Amino acid sequence: MAEEKKQKKKKKHRLFWFVVKLQILLMIVVVAGVFYYNYGGYAKEVQQYRKEAIELVRSSTENTFVPSRSSTIYDAKGNLISHLKSEKEAVYVEFKDIPQAFVDAMVSIEDKRFYGHDGIDIIAIFRSVKAILESGGELTQGGSTITMQLARTVYLDNGKRFERKMREMFIAAELEKMYSKNKIMEFYLNNIYFANGYYGIQAACTGYFSCELEDLSLSQIAFLCAIPNRPTYYDPIVNLENTIARRDRILKNMFEDGKIDEATYRAAVEEVIFLNPAPSQESVWNNYVDTYVYYCATRALMEMQGFEFKQYFATETEREEYYEEYDELYGICQKQIYAEGYRIYTTIDLEKQGALQQAVDEHLAAFTDKNEAGVYEMQGAAVSIDNETGCVVAIVGGRDQNLGFYTLNRAYQSYRQPGSTIKPLNVYTPFFELGNSPDTLMVDQEIEGGPVAEKYYGEVTIRKAVEQSMNSVAWQVYDVVTPDKGLNFLKQMYFAAIKDSDYGMASSIGGFTRGVSPLEMAAAYATLENDGVYRTPTCIKKIVDIDGNVIYEYTTQSKEIYGETEARMMTSVLQSVMENGTGDEAKVWGVPCAGKTGTTNNNKDGWFVGYTRYYTTSVWVGCDMPREVEDLKGSTYPSWIWKQYMEYASEGLKPLNFLPYAKLSDGFIEEYYPPETEEPTETQTPETPVVPEVPVDPADSESLANPEDSVGHGNSEVVEGN
Repeated sequence: MAEEKKQKKKKKHRLFWFVVKLQILLMIVVVAGVFYYNYGGYAKEVQQYRKEAIELVRSSTENTFVPSRSSTIYDAKGNLISHLKSEKEAVYVEFKDIPQAFVDAMVSIEDKRFYGHDGIDIIAIFRSVKAILESGGELTQGGSTITMQLARTVYLDNGKRFERKMREMFIAAELEKMYSKNKIMEFYLNNIYFANGYYGIQAACTGYFSCELEDLSLSQIAFLCAIPNRPTYYDPIVNLENTIARRDRILKNMFEDGKIDEATYRAAVEEVIFLNPAPSQESVWNNYVDTYVYYCATRALMEMQGFEFKQYFATETEREEYYEEYDELYGICQKQIYAEGYRIYTTIDLEKQGALQQAVDEHLAAFTDKNEAGVYEMQGAAVSIDNETGCVVAIVGGRDQNLGFYTLNRAYQSYRQPGSTIKPLNVYTPFFELGNSPDTLMVDQEIEGGPVAEKYYGEVTIRKAVEQSMNSVAWQVYDVVTPDKGLNFLKQMYFAAIKDSDYGMASSIGGFTRGVSPLEMAAAYATLENDGVYRTPTCIKKIVDIDGNVIYEYTTQSKEIYGETEARMMTSVLQSVMENGTGDEAKVWGVPCAGKTGTTNNNKDGWFVGYTRYYTTSVWVGCDMPREVEDLKGSTYPSWIWKQYMEYASEGLKPLNFLPYAKLSDGFIEEYYPPETEEPTETQTPETPVVPEVPVDPADSESLANPEDSVGHGNSEVVEGN
């Protein structure tokens, strides 16, 4: 009993201090607000925001909130790629025709007091402050109302975040004075963004389910309502599991709020969601090109606003804050792309695009099995980059089925285990950076705790080891380079899915938690061809507004990743791979080529990534749900696709040799060209490896003893040699 009283006393004590802290915080906010508003600081700006809000809303009509979208994309030669245009009347839904479940779902998850506040929910703001205090400073819930979200969607541009928030509140307050709650809900549901270019519930309904609003089930409605909160994170095409999880949360909220009974709740949660996108009858559309173009164009506008893109964060709170701002600005900028009548000029070459798509389709034509949604189970993706500019000229995100308006673009939205294609990037070129060369000798042998091979070659040069994709040698070299330094090279090239669990020896042979994308691999190999200088890949040349003003123009963003000599050494070795090694199936006759195969365990993923002086192309082949595929290796389907496309891309071009690297011989620097075979000559004496003076991190040493702890558990398992 005494202990129970003691615990109650502690709770009261904690509650007392929480209330005190909250009151102090609110007093500070109020006092600071009054001071800034009346005596200086942001007073003039705040007054101007309020004045603008009044003018905006009072000059509005209901037609102001009817969405319109129009955008045009052009290829590298100025030819039309696609034109997306939806008539206003075709997508707008009046409140009387909106299923009540949409309203109930949005109120339950986004703004429980929607029908009780005046646009700004003070209680929700207090609740947000309380959540911040209880979580130790972490932002766990926001205070934005549905009216504030509508203001943000319809009116706000991509200015500074503080300014947007202030204007958002003033506009919301004015909207509540002029329009009824049901009208505001109508405006809101017709304007919010449902990812993949869909604005409003009608567009989302048609786009994802090919049906009328009245035909949607409760589960499907909750599923759609899950998306707008964070359209990137809850994108059902890319992150279906995230969307389903939020759907379930919405349904639970609706049950707890008394909007549905338990039986209805249980049935809706158990319902399996099948996406059934419908093609637009009013649009010219090029699926894989357009999805990537809109992605690049949106990020270009974000870049113009000074947004700093990041992949890695010190804390989870930092990550959450980043993605909250990212999603907010991404939505604003993408709405501009769709709504402002922009003309988007790209580096896409439609002829090469067609050739790359044809190569993927033809070599995978024998695989006819489809999943429940009618999508081919066996898939491929590929990206081609112009080595002169570093820009994308062709991007294929899957086999061509013409299933719908939007679909998963595997070329930049999917991450798979890379197999041995990763070795030049995080293992061998970094090894050359330490003073080694293609002639450095290693011993291909069984290593305790390391990868197992059917055959070991004994003493070999690095060139020979890469030619035959020897995992044992890559493992030993990585031990010298260290995972920390090897992965840092990938992070400098913006590989987005490097996890803490990847910092082990398994990543030397392609064992990653999530993996890499074809776009990332193409940009990284293009870095090798470009003498070690990385260029951020994009396909945007310029964006022109409706009045003909150029609002964005591409400028190369580059940085040195590898030294020139080391990059050329790696190119020389990758030439040998195609002349004497696992890449011979991909060789384009008469054209100097460099490249590497990659195969994961049980033949679940196959890769080929390579380049000529003109183009770098990466190819991935596998199933969306990873499974063993007979005969799938880097040296089969991916190589055949790469070869067919690169033969087309090389037509009419003068074959160019790769530039030689400097080699120290008898005290003199001379230009070195790779021999046709690996056998050492009198002037090509094998070397012993150079080991860095810095000792290997003990954590890396531990991973040698337990390599399975570092194995990727993403889309596929660790890798075989080629």
